[in-house]
Amino acid sequence: MKHILKYIFSICLVLSLFLAQAQETTTVKKIADSTSTEAILPDNTNLKTINTTDETKNTIVPVKTDRYGLRLGVDLYKLTRGLYDKDYKGIEFVGDYRLTKKYFLAAEIGNENKTTDDSRLNFTTKGSYLKVGFDYNAYENWLDMENIISIGLRYGFSTFNQELNSYKIYNSTPYFGEVPAITSGEKFNGLTASWIEVVAGIKAKVFDNVFVGFSLRLNRLVSNKEPGNFENLYIPGFNRTYNGDFGVGFNYTVSYFIPIYKKKVMPVIVAKKGDKKK
Repeated sequence: MKHILKYIFSICLVLSLFLAQAQETTTVKKIADSTSTEAILPDNTNLKTINTTDETKNTIVPVKTDRYGLRLGVDLYKLTRGLYDKDYKGIEFVGDYRLTKKYFLAAEIGNENKTTDDSRLNFTTKGSYLKVGFDYNAYENWLDMENIISIGLRYGFSTFNQELNSYKIYNSTPYFGEVPAITSGEKFNGLTASWIEVVAGIKAKVFDNVFVGFSLRLNRLVSNKEPGNFENLYIPGFNRTYNGDFGVGFNYTVSYFIPIYKKKVMPVIVAKKGDKKK
């Protein structure tokens, strides 16, 4: 069931990208006469008339409009993971705000409750986290398209506690068999960790103001407050530490864009080599 849901998420993401591309394709019809050229364009596309010499005809050039605002959403992976993983409960809210043409201020906030059953340890981690940073959109959109292919950076901070449920003592000579697990119940409170996170992701518009996205994350611990006799093998927001300073993560998101204001992007007119100046 776990693998089937992951495949469904991947298929839905791919389909959403095709839907976004199909939605943004607009049929443009041009009718030429002896003095001007007219274009039938989308209702929300502004027009600008460029006057040229008698040797060239007047051209109507579409003026692109960029929307600026706040996008809020939720991580579908964490939200649905509890349906097939009885040892996990979590939720993450995501958001970004467009600062400039290419840069977005971004943040994630969430909470996790996870029981990890390792070969020698069984422990439960509970805590909350916050990530703040930015995204850079490397995708050049056409006209009113708003899709994103981004690379970004985050600073993450988490507060949490650990509870050691049971453990096994390592036996180098198991002649009489494996030593049974020992029940503990010891708790470690007031733990914290911080890290730097590199993020690469995509967001595609599937409906008006509705986006779906996917991102991959590579984490590097900056600080990690640990008890004297227990390592933080799992950190909320960071994921598994694998007895080191590095971690990985990913998410599937659905978000809604709240437009606040618009900016017009004037086209750059490049003269052709054959044009004559008067």
